[in-house]
Amino acid sequence: MSEIDLIIDQLKRAFDGEAWHGPALMEILDGINAETAAARPIASVHSIWELVLHVAGWEDVIIRRIVHGKPAELSNEENFGGAISDHSESAWRNAVKKLQEKHSELIKTVSSLPEARLNDPVPGRDYDNRFMLLGAVQHIAYHGGQIALLKKSRS
Repeated sequence: MSEIDLIIDQLKRAFDGEAWHGPALMEILDGINAETAAARPIASVHSIWELVLHVAGWEDVIIRRIVHGKPAELSNEENFGGAISDHSESAWRNAVKKLQEKHSELIKTVSSLPEARLNDPVPGRDYDNRFMLLGAVQHIAYHGGQIALLKKSRS
């Protein structure tokens, strides 16, 4: 298995399932409705909805960094979805759909990445693409754990 294939495998496991650490992000999101996604059971903590938009946003940053080879960041509003004004079920489904689309795009981007580019520095950062992509796996698992706790607090 190539290193690219290993990274893709880990991204897929953390996101879709069969992860070593436990339930993957999409498994955790299963059964969450808009009301639960928007809730703030802990006042100073981001909502599930905000965390979903955050993960999607950072996956988009990774894609842009790799594809365009330029520094990319998120604005404060983009980072956690800003003020979510529409709390409908369809808006929640759209947020999850956006997350799935960005993850699919990330997998496609990494799949076409020559292995030699894993050593390329990330524009504007002091780390390489390998470190960033392995960090993306950790990012999914970290926020999945947060979402699992928030989900549990509502049941």
